[in-house]
Amino acid sequence: MTRSFPDGFLWGAATAAHQVEGNNINNNWWRLEQVAADHGVQPSGDALDSYHRYAEDMRLVAEAGLTAYRFSIEWARIEPRPGMYSRALLDHYRRMIDTAVEFGLTPVVTLHHFTHPLWFEDTGAWLGDGAVDRFVRYVEQTCSILDGVEWVCTINEPNVLAVNEGQTRRIAEGKPYQFGAFPDEEIGEILIAAHRAAAPLVRAATGAKVGWTVANQAYTPAPGAEAKFAEIQRIWEDMYLEASRDDDFIGVQSYTSQTIDQNGVVAHPESPDNTLMGWAYRPDALEIAVRHTRDVVGEVPIMVTENGIATADDERRIAYTTAALGGLQNAIADGIDVRGYLHWSLLDNFEWGHWAPTFGLVAVNRETFERHPKPSLGWLGGVARANAL
Repeated sequence: MTRSFPDGFLWGAATAAHQVEGNNINNNWWRLEQVAADHGVQPSGDALDSYHRYAEDMRLVAEAGLTAYRFSIEWARIEPRPGMYSRALLDHYRRMIDTAVEFGLTPVVTLHHFTHPLWFEDTGAWLGDGAVDRFVRYVEQTCSILDGVEWVCTINEPNVLAVNEGQTRRIAEGKPYQFGAFPDEEIGEILIAAHRAAAPLVRAATGAKVGWTVANQAYTPAPGAEAKFAEIQRIWEDMYLEASRDDDFIGVQSYTSQTIDQNGVVAHPESPDNTLMGWAYRPDALEIAVRHTRDVVGEVPIMVTENGIATADDERRIAYTTAALGGLQNAIADGIDVRGYLHWSLLDNFEWGHWAPTFGLVAVNRETFERHPKPSLGWLGGVARANAL
């Protein structure tokens, strides 16, 4: 049976600057790659050279039949020193926006995707004095190039960012790295303040629909663990979802699901079905995440800004995405307002310290940078052309 998606539904793929551009040498993740090299952290290096090859990437998206492309602007390039803004780099990202439009793609622009300038890091990052004001000043500069952009994400996955920054804080305090860490609530509140300061500014300056994206864990409670479930849900995502109730949309990002019992989050069971990230194969996570997001944010429109699977088996990618989209259709059929689906990722990119997990619809030769579309790209494009599964 063919099941259609709503008219005007956006179909696309997503990337993030540091993971694909290459040579983002002025941000905190580049520094981490150097200092943690002896601990197994791999370098991003040239990445996929998308800084120069973005038009080729967008052409692949458009020719496949997709209608949207999500990418991020690199703060460290725009503001290499405090208060020093690069007109040339702003123009570069404006050319990316224009190129997307020329290909018939709707650009979905993210202003902060995990990375920030070294000077921001060295002044305490999000815990530094005036951090929110510094972010807002950067956002003000980006507004100068966002004319005509319909969808803007202020901060990507603030809950995961609060985990990352919390680990940096622990290490600075002489504490060991904490596996399975929860988001740092103090940092989370600062990120919420930054979003609430930036979102109305972007909306007023550009007329764009403004929101942010949350890493939805798609947790489920074990019998009798409802209190622990509610406690962990609030720390991990509900406080960030609640901050979205006044936004124009909320980005849902989902990959897998876990159970919460009386002791906390249950580890992913060992299984040959687990993905290259070690996560359980749970395409139903997207439907769980969308339904939970609706329960928290109410009538705020939802955009699936990331969903995918780390696998070397492209048939498995198609199977996972088919099941995820089926669940998404169930949620839409129940009246949940979902505006689009952006697959993570367009390219097999740098996965935050490692190259092995391959999420892409397109493989890339990292020596020649030649792009090799996988069957899944054409398959998803076919779904997009039909606007139906």
